[in-house]
Order: sequence, then structure tokens, then C-alpha cells
Amino acid sequence: MPRFFLEELDESDVCITGPDARHIGLALRMRVGEMLTVCAYGRDYQCRIRSITPEEVHLDVVSSELCAAEPSVSLTLYQAVPKADKLEHVIQKATELGAAEIVAFPSARCVSRPDEKSIRKKLERWQKIAASAAEQSGRGMVPEVLVVESYEKALERASKADKAILFYEHEDRVTLRSALESGTYQTVSLLTGPEGGLEEWEVAQALAAGLTVCTLG
Repeated sequence: MPRFFLEELDESDVCITGPDARHIGLALRMRVGEMLTVCAYGRDYQCRIRSITPEEVHLDVVSSELCAAEPSVSLTLYQAVPKADKLEHVIQKATELGAAEIVAFPSARCVSRPDEKSIRKKLERWQKIAASAAEQSGRGMVPEVLVVESYEKALERASKADKAILFYEHEDRVTLRSALESGTYQTVSLLTGPEGGLEEWEVAQALAAGLTVCTLG
């Protein structure tokens, strides 16, 4: 069954507009009375088409349920900006694995440092990649892709999770499993550096912010 995402949904009158509406009517050639799935708020809404035009598709909700593909823990991935287009692959895979948010940030050893104008263009593309990966993997929501302006901002934001973890290539004692087995968490932050790794002072900053440093293995 075709799946479409909405950021907001009024159950009394579900309406799909824009490119998705044109896709439903022109590409899929769906008609009044046919069923499709609308995903919002981590739920799957099974809907029947009530009316359809090239610009708007109005739907009636038949049933809804929590999306089975959504994890019980809300996970945010913090990724230092990698070289070239590697972040696109990270966004795709993180979405498929269930991340709720993907946050890019600069760190000391980042080679790629796009300016504000480039970031705006890239964000639009990155969000589309997340949406496509969410649709293909049966997610109940599209992760939000964000960029913060500094490593310090990334740490500040990550530290607000119930459990915040920093992966560091020189840590050889604490594993991800041991870091997580000490409690039950609703929100988790995972922060990782660029190809060249993190500086020691950056790791010290993470520890000071309350993050747990874990081995990559």
C-alpha cells in the first residue's frame, strides 16, 4: 500500500497536497475509494480516498496504529561533517535504522566546512534523502536533519538526552553495551567524530558535559 508522510494531520479531514497529491493522481492513478497509508506522529493511518484533484487529495481515516517500524527509544545521531557526500549515506542508513534526528556539526578535524549558503542547499537535499529512506524502510516518521554551528552546541544539545554517548577510537574499556545496560532510557544521543577522529580536548569537553565515552568496537 502506498505510504505518504505528513508533519501535521487532522483526523477529521486528512489532506495531501503538492507533489504527493500529483503523484497519487497522475503517477499512481489512484481513484476515489482506494486505500493508502499516511504516516504522522509515529503512527500509520489507513485512509480511504474521499476526493482527488491534481493539487489536493482528501482522505477519511479508517484505522490507525503505532508504526511497528518505530523504535521505543528516540535516538539522535550527532555526526561530525565528513568529507564529500558521505553524510548522505549516513543519513540514509541512520534513517533506515530508526534514528529520530540526525544532527551534523563541525569539529576540529573536519575537512569539509561548507558555508551557510551551501548548508541551506544541502539541508534540503539531506531532508529529501531522509524522507526517501523513511518511505522505503516503512518508517512511521521522517527524521529531521539539522546542522548546529559548533561542536560545543552539539555537546550541549546531546547532553539533554537521558543517555548521551560519544564514540572515541582510543577508548578501549567502555563498550556501547556496557554503557547502555545501566538503565532504561527514552532518549539517547550518539555522537561520533569525522574521518580523522576527535582531538583529546574535544573528548575532555564531552566528559565535562556528562557524555559517556565508548569504544568504537
